[in-house]
Amino acid sequence: MTTLANRRVLLAARPHGEPKPSDFRIDEAPAPEPGEGEVLLKIRYLSLDPYMRGRMSDAKSYAAPVEVGGVMEGGTVAEVVASKSDRFKPGDIVLSHSGWQSYAVADAKALRKIDPTAAPISTAVGVLGMPGMTAYTGLLTIGQPKAGETVVVAAATGPVGSAVGQIARIKGARAVGIAGGADKCKALIEEFGFDVAVDHRSPTFAADLKAACPDGIDVYFENVGGAVFDAVFPLLNFFARIPVCGLIAQYNATGLPDGPDRTQLLLRDILTKRLTFRGFIVRDFADQAKDFFTDMSAWLRDGKVKYREDVVEGLDKAPEAFIGLLKGKNFGKLVIKVA
Repeated sequence: MTTLANRRVLLAARPHGEPKPSDFRIDEAPAPEPGEGEVLLKIRYLSLDPYMRGRMSDAKSYAAPVEVGGVMEGGTVAEVVASKSDRFKPGDIVLSHSGWQSYAVADAKALRKIDPTAAPISTAVGVLGMPGMTAYTGLLTIGQPKAGETVVVAAATGPVGSAVGQIARIKGARAVGIAGGADKCKALIEEFGFDVAVDHRSPTFAADLKAACPDGIDVYFENVGGAVFDAVFPLLNFFARIPVCGLIAQYNATGLPDGPDRTQLLLRDILTKRLTFRGFIVRDFADQAKDFFTDMSAWLRDGKVKYREDVVEGLDKAPEAFIGLLKGKNFGKLVIKVA
């Protein structure tokens, strides 16, 4: 086989606060050779997701960090170009976790074949992949929305948030989305079918959110933290459920926020209102993958769930796109079109 050039994005340094372009390094190396039971993959799409900021840090977390000098990790859709496994043949499209590079070798047992005729293959890292399943499992297992209840979700035009609101509507709940800017708020109503959209950039955000939730909040799907949570917290009803999926407002923080310590106030309301807070990682609910794929595929086919992708061309653009993601610059599921 002719030696292939593998373009890679490496972690050059651990960021202090907001990641900078200099925290990444782009290099080129020969593509690896597959061994027995392995396949060589050509990466077609790379998913960029907020959790990757945590992988750039060596702070204690639920997963090991990327080593300095290592390839940035991430979910990918790839094409098999060479196979030493009877599970796959060249030309097959698979879901893998191959990271920020143009070629990768993977154990065939760790891959899932994708049917390119069922949906655009990029959806395997979006609405039909980890983000969609995060919304599905977190909302239905922890949030447990009931007909007539109010479900509020932050970062509502993102791949997780937009799915949360639409699933809430399917279950008969009222969906209130929080997003940044008029265009995103307009899309929540006109594109994703939310009942109400609230702009967190508005100087009257807290009052606007209160007006949007006259009967309080029964389920709050947390993706953001920070000032958004501050506005949500007083509106939580008795027995409200709060799936804690992400805290993107805090990912670049270098210390504790300014202001008084309100921990005791939070604990008091958890007790007196009987609130349920539960943090989760999507793999906690891996046994629900089949149900998720069945339901979400049907909802997409029937037009009950819609999605938007923000596609950036070229692996070299991944660092810039990722830095923008942490600032809320993307609109929809952010993916890099590698090949």
